[in-house]
Amino acid sequence: MEFNAGKYHIAVIGAGHAGCEAALAGARLGMKTLIVALNLEAIAMLACNPSIGGTSKGHLVREVDALGGEMGINIDKSLIQIRMLNTGKGPAVHSLRAQADKHLYHREMKRTLENQENLTLIQGEVEEIRTRNGKVEAVKLATGQVYYCDAVVVASGVYLKSRIIIGEYTAESGPSGLYPARSLSRNLRDLGFTLYRFKTGTPARVNSRSLDFSKMIVQPGDPTLAPFSFMNDPIKIEQVPCYLTYTNEATHEIIRKNLHRSPLYSGVIEGVGARYCPSIEDKIVRFPEKKSHQIFLEPEGLYTNEYYVQGMSSSLPVDVQIEVYRTIPGMENVEIMRPAYAIEYDCIDSTQLKLSLESKEIKGLFFAGQINGSSGYEEAAAQGIMAGINAVQYLKNEEPLILDRSDAYIGVLIDDLATKGTPEPYRMMTSRAEYRLLLRQDNADLRLTEKGYKIGLVTEERYRRFMAKKEGIEKEEKRLKETIVPPSRENNEYLSSLGSTPIQSGILLYDLLKRPEIKYKDIIKLGNLSEEAGPAVQEQVEIQVKYEGYINKQIRQVEQFKKAENMRIPQDIDYDQITGLRLEAVQKLKAVQPMSIGQASRISGVSPADISVLMIYLEKRRRERKADGS
Repeated sequence: MEFNAGKYHIAVIGAGHAGCEAALAGARLGMKTLIVALNLEAIAMLACNPSIGGTSKGHLVREVDALGGEMGINIDKSLIQIRMLNTGKGPAVHSLRAQADKHLYHREMKRTLENQENLTLIQGEVEEIRTRNGKVEAVKLATGQVYYCDAVVVASGVYLKSRIIIGEYTAESGPSGLYPARSLSRNLRDLGFTLYRFKTGTPARVNSRSLDFSKMIVQPGDPTLAPFSFMNDPIKIEQVPCYLTYTNEATHEIIRKNLHRSPLYSGVIEGVGARYCPSIEDKIVRFPEKKSHQIFLEPEGLYTNEYYVQGMSSSLPVDVQIEVYRTIPGMENVEIMRPAYAIEYDCIDSTQLKLSLESKEIKGLFFAGQINGSSGYEEAAAQGIMAGINAVQYLKNEEPLILDRSDAYIGVLIDDLATKGTPEPYRMMTSRAEYRLLLRQDNADLRLTEKGYKIGLVTEERYRRFMAKKEGIEKEEKRLKETIVPPSRENNEYLSSLGSTPIQSGILLYDLLKRPEIKYKDIIKLGNLSEEAGPAVQEQVEIQVKYEGYINKQIRQVEQFKKAENMRIPQDIDYDQITGLRLEAVQKLKAVQPMSIGQASRISGVSPADISVLMIYLEKRRRERKADGS
């Protein structure tokens, strides 16, 4: 029997990484917010790898943090190892990756939710989103509670009609044996949403007491622990190592002999998986020429013997998994504590969303995370904070916060999902970002903190810290532009020791820093300067000086991009009436309803010729309306 359980401004369905960020954003912006979790012990659960960040994903975490989100702060509380990836390449692709104590990560996020003002946390299953006159009205739980609300954020993760698959065994289940959400899929279909069936997977967890680490290659953390959150200084902890080992021909032969028992190839798995995160059996089939594949052993926490076997995602039967794992050096006597499995789940067609992540058809209904077809904790958190912010903007009857592709990786992520859709689980990659030299993880605060502050999510303390850094960069750049290094014997000897050409006349420190072999510390010595700037300021100054030419070139590209983004398309436009548009373009434009010429140009199936026709039509319409005085 149902009953009225209360009234909220925002109801968030799901308490994974998207749900946590959405709920915290809503509550911190002053809205009475409800978050409903299927299981309170699964809040912010690291259901797959026990880590946060990585290539491009580290950018997303830093961006969420710069906007005033929680993921960066939470991983800094719970990390046990941290490394900066891709340091052999340019700063555009540098990315932090931290190993987490997954249990501590969950506990700290749960504590944060429980103690957040304006936020109510409950356990239950939402089975229905109710609407009235095209607007959100309430959510109903399976146990009868009806919570009335003005906005809803669906952040249901991989739980919608989820099914785990291990060889011939299947069961209706969420990750790690948790309950699935059985009813919401039907409700979403009734509301008019197109649903897809996607698949992901996870490797086995093994007992560290059964591993021989002496046969593996130790993978230590970085000597200096750079934090994820811009609110934190370098972290000091005793780090826990990871270990590297490899598959071999014996591993591959066992997998090949058992492919007929793999649900991937027997037809048991129906969902579409991600190309960029293949199972071990998929790797063997797709890359037969490879003699070995990297395997990383990653600790799940400080107070557990469980290790995550990175690189061995699989849905093979358990007996095959054991046989396969025991061919790997250091794992000859491995004991599997939790077998690898594949998981299928329902998600929506993300092109049914606006760039604000609100439904195009139902006002006040927002979606974030894997329900939108993305994969990964970081992608989920990024969508979560934007959905939470925009739910508040909707309730205030104010314009949504929309980050475009030149603003942030978050903008690239959401634009890809809403404009192009995704035929498989979407994973963020640096190659997806056209302006990645500007969208570095080190300058996420410089790009986004001001926006978060204007919205009201960035605290005064965070804003003061941001302004101090910004002013420090300006001051330091000014100092380098005003300080001249003379061509003294001592200076030239030092330059020669660095493999740099001696100077014949005085040169500005700013220009000297442009030399590839010269580092910031060298500039300080050559200029006989005090080291006034902190590490974050030094990093920014060095990057901006060394890459000035490339950065300026990309800024000019962004200016061209912005012109197309600023050419708005009226939402009342009738594409059927535009002569010259191809039928496919008409269908795609009607489905996506682009906000600008720029967005329209990125829709699959809309050609440059279609864009030209559309621009001519819009200019003609503008002139006619101007002539009519409307």
